[in-house]
Amino acid sequence: MSRRNGSGFRWYRFVYRTLYRLGVRIWERRVPPSDLVELVEGPDALPPGRALDIGCGTGTDSVYLATLGWDVTGVDMVQRAVAAARRRAAAAGVSPRYLQGDATHLRELGIGRDYALLLDFGCYHTLPEDQREPYVESVSGVAAPGATMLLFGFGKPPALAPMHAGVTPEEIRERFGQGGWELLSAERRPADAIEVSGRRVDDRFDLWRCRLRRRC
Repeated sequence: MSRRNGSGFRWYRFVYRTLYRLGVRIWERRVPPSDLVELVEGPDALPPGRALDIGCGTGTDSVYLATLGWDVTGVDMVQRAVAAARRRAAAAGVSPRYLQGDATHLRELGIGRDYALLLDFGCYHTLPEDQREPYVESVSGVAAPGATMLLFGFGKPPALAPMHAGVTPEEIRERFGQGGWELLSAERRPADAIEVSGRRVDDRFDLWRCRLRRRC
C-alpha cells in the first residue's frame, strides 16, 4: 500500500471532506493570525513575492496576502474549501490561484517553484505519521532558497479531535532540518493570539507557532 493511499491518509481525507460537507468548520478564522500580519506588515516586513498557502481552507490568509500584493497560490484537498476560497477572493477583488490537491505532492499540481513565503495553519499537525516526511519533501521542493515558512499546530490537541494531531518543535527541527530548513523560533501562542470560529483559542490547546527559513 502506498504512502499516499494508506489507511491513515484515507481517514484524514474522509474526516475533512465530511466536516466541510456538514458545514462544520471549527477551525475557521475571520482574520489572519497576528504573526502573519507582523511578518508581512511589521517593521521588518517581507517584500511581496510568491506565497503558498498550504491547506488554505476557505482562503482567509491567501486573500489577505493577495490584497497586499503577494502572488498567492492556495492548495487544499477539499473541493468545497477551494470553491469557498475562490468566492472569498472574488468578493475581495483579488485573484489568488486555488488548486485542489495533496500537500505531499505539490509539484505534481504544477504550481511551480521558488515560493518566498509558505504558510501552514493546521495542515501538517494533523497529517498521519507516514505522510509527514513526504510533506517536508514536497514543500521543500517548491520553496525558494532563503524562503520563510510560518507553521502553526497543536502540541496537545483538543480532547474531541476526530484524528491524531500534534507537533513539537523538536519534530519540526528534525524533519525540516533534513529538508534544508532552519528553525528560527518556536513559541507557544497565548489565547489572545488566534481566533477560531469567532472564539479565542483556549490555552489548553497548546498551540505552537514555528518560523523556519530555507537555507540558501
